[in-house]
Amino acid sequence: MKLLSVVIPCYNSQEYMRVCIESLLPGREDVELLIVNDGSADATAEIADDYARRFPAIVKVIHQQNGGHGEAVNAGLRHATGLFFKVVDSDDWVDMRAYDKVLRLLRSFAEENNPVDMLISNFVYEKEGAKYKKVMKYENVLPENKVFHWDDTEYFGKGQYLMMHSIIYRTQLLRDCGLELPKHTFYVDNLYVYKPLEHVKRIYYLNVDLYRYYIGREDQSVNESVMIRRIDQQIKVNKLMIEQVQLERIDNPKLKRYLLHHLEIVTVISAILLIRSGTKENLQKKKDLWRYLRDRDSELYHKLRYGLLGNLIHLPGRFGRSISVGAYKVSQKIIGFN
Repeated sequence: MKLLSVVIPCYNSQEYMRVCIESLLPGREDVELLIVNDGSADATAEIADDYARRFPAIVKVIHQQNGGHGEAVNAGLRHATGLFFKVVDSDDWVDMRAYDKVLRLLRSFAEENNPVDMLISNFVYEKEGAKYKKVMKYENVLPENKVFHWDDTEYFGKGQYLMMHSIIYRTQLLRDCGLELPKHTFYVDNLYVYKPLEHVKRIYYLNVDLYRYYIGREDQSVNESVMIRRIDQQIKVNKLMIEQVQLERIDNPKLKRYLLHHLEIVTVISAILLIRSGTKENLQKKKDLWRYLRDRDSELYHKLRYGLLGNLIHLPGRFGRSISVGAYKVSQKIIGFN
C-alpha cells in the first residue's frame, strides 16, 4: 500500500501540468501520482505518459473520455492504493518543505492502528497580479500538534472554511461514505469536502502552507464571468450539498454548526452570482433556489434566509442588490478569492 494517493485531474493542461507534477515527485515511492487525462485534445496525454515511463514506481496515468473534474476525482478514487487521498489540480502545486512535513506526519499515522480521518493544512492564494498572497490558515480555529475531534474546534469565521486544497482524507473513509461526484459538473470541490465530514472523527491540523492555489487564467472555472455562465452547475452542486447531508441528523453541535456555515457560504455565493448577472432569468433562478430550500427543509431555510448573509442578499430592489454586490466585492478583496 502506498502512503498517499494524489489525483491530478487534467484537461488540456499541457501548459502548466509539469509544474504541478514536478512539485509532487519528491514524495518518491511513498506517493502515487494518479494523472487523470480527462479527454484532453492537446498534448496532456503524451506528457502524462512520459512521466509514467520515467517514474513507473510513482506515476500512473488514467485515460478516460471527458467526464469533468468530478469524474476525474472518481476515477482517481477507484484506482487509489494509498492510505490517504488528496486532489491537486493541474494548474496548482505544493510547497516542497511543507510537503515533506506532511509526508513525515502521514508516515507516523500509517504506523498507528487508528490513523486520522482527515489532515488539514493551509493553502495560499497564488493570485495573478495580487500585491500580497492571502494564506488561508486555521490556527485560531483548530488545535495544533495533536489528534482532535469536532468538540475541540472553535467557530470558523465567515471567510474561513475548509476547501479541497486544505484537506487530505483517509482513502477508505471516502469509499465508505459513498462519495461519488457528478459528471460534467464544475464546482464539485465543495461537495467533495462537504459530504464526508459527518463521517470524520479523528482530525489533525498541521500549520504549514502546503497547497498553492493559482488564480489568474481567464478561462479558469473560478473566474466570475465563467461562474456566471456556468451558474446552473453551481446551483446543482449547491442542491446536492443540501440533499446529501441531512443536517438535522448531525448530533455533534460543532460539526453541525460548521456544516451550516459552509452551506451558507456556498448558497450565498450562488445567490450573489445570480444577482451579479443582472438578467431577469437569473434573478428568477435566485428566487427558485430559495423556494427549493424552503420546500425541502423549512428549518434550514429559516436559518439561512434570516441569518446575516441571507438578509443581506434579500435587500429589496435594485439598491438592495447593489449593496449585496458591494459587500461581495469587499469580501473578494479581504479573502482574496476571484
